[in-house]
Amino acid sequence: MQLKRVVVTGLGALTPIGNNPDEYWQGLSTGVSGAAPITRFDAEKFKTRFACEIKNYDPLDHFDRKEARKMDPFTQYAHIVAEQAVQDSGIDLDKIDVDRAGVIWGAGIGGLKTFQDEVMNFAAGDGTPKYNPFFIPKMIADIAPGMISIKYGFRGPNFTTVSACASGTNALLDSFNYIRLGMADMFISGGSEAAVTESGVGGFNAMKALSERNDSPETASRPFDKDRDGFVLGEGAACLILEELEHAKARGAKIYAELIGGGMSADAHHMTAPHPEGIGATNVMKNAIKDANISPEEVDYINVHGTSTPLGDLSESSAIKNVFGAHAYDLNISSTKSMTGHLLGAAGAIEAAACIMAIQNQVAPPTINHFTDDEAFDAKLNFTFNKAQNRDIKVALSNTFGFGGHNTSIIFRKFEG
Repeated sequence: MQLKRVVVTGLGALTPIGNNPDEYWQGLSTGVSGAAPITRFDAEKFKTRFACEIKNYDPLDHFDRKEARKMDPFTQYAHIVAEQAVQDSGIDLDKIDVDRAGVIWGAGIGGLKTFQDEVMNFAAGDGTPKYNPFFIPKMIADIAPGMISIKYGFRGPNFTTVSACASGTNALLDSFNYIRLGMADMFISGGSEAAVTESGVGGFNAMKALSERNDSPETASRPFDKDRDGFVLGEGAACLILEELEHAKARGAKIYAELIGGGMSADAHHMTAPHPEGIGATNVMKNAIKDANISPEEVDYINVHGTSTPLGDLSESSAIKNVFGAHAYDLNISSTKSMTGHLLGAAGAIEAAACIMAIQNQVAPPTINHFTDDEAFDAKLNFTFNKAQNRDIKVALSNTFGFGGHNTSIIFRKFEG
């Protein structure tokens, strides 16, 4: 069968370095760090006392008090970016077939704060079960797309993908596949996460996954730097409106980029560590390139998973050389997690948005906080250290990898009709 073409017609972003797409791009392109001491709770006794939190966020700026109390922060964030993206897309909700419009969302954890607070309240009591009636619907990871569909009346496919830090990209790829197979016309798709909580920070600390650079939070996320010591936890969301090309053209939509392919793979190696030879990362990029029906030499920019962990960064850079060969040295490579921190299930969504805006602006955002070269990395690779670089970007690839060995890659191309 002839596959449909899929385009991006709307964007929304709520990130630690910007509360809408324009602010987010400004932060990315100028190399702003979103890391700072934690304000969500008293972190004084924690090994890591900083994170990449959303700034100047008050739920009552977006919801009335009764509505806000029914939603975990991860669902609030999802609603906000979905509204941004829908408005940006110019969709007339009265003129689309809502039975062919869906919502697919990514969340690695879901309502962590809700779960934590309810259990802590129970533990502090006398043993009598006194749970909020909204406890379960606030907590479950699928509630975000459910609530978005209720708001906009979309009756097409509706679910959440859960694949740890690959969740947001998996949501986009599922949406992509439904559209190109002719099973839907459009999707609200992306990811959100709100894990800057006592249990979130404490849990990742126990795994020794987080940076403990408390004396310099803004320089703690150091992908590909010799002194990297773990990732910085982030929070937020991003949303893309994905639409079948002819459907978008018929309504006169502006088109940001075309989504041309994606890949998935598994490391089948370890609960949390990447495959040391980068086999899963190699396979997923090869799968995405094959699916997009392009050659490796057509890729201009890679937004890497690049979490600032000792093993992960090395594995991914090896995989890039395996896939691209000599062309690897002509690529711009960057980890925007150096600025946003790691948004877990929302990472793929905000990084897909970064790729689209890189294509729009013909600028590769930087990998900030590079201070010391690590001889383990090939010095000829261009990691776009510390400063954005202007370049012709026609095709951009984004990698996201999750605990459990889940790997996803997604490829966007400049739209040319």
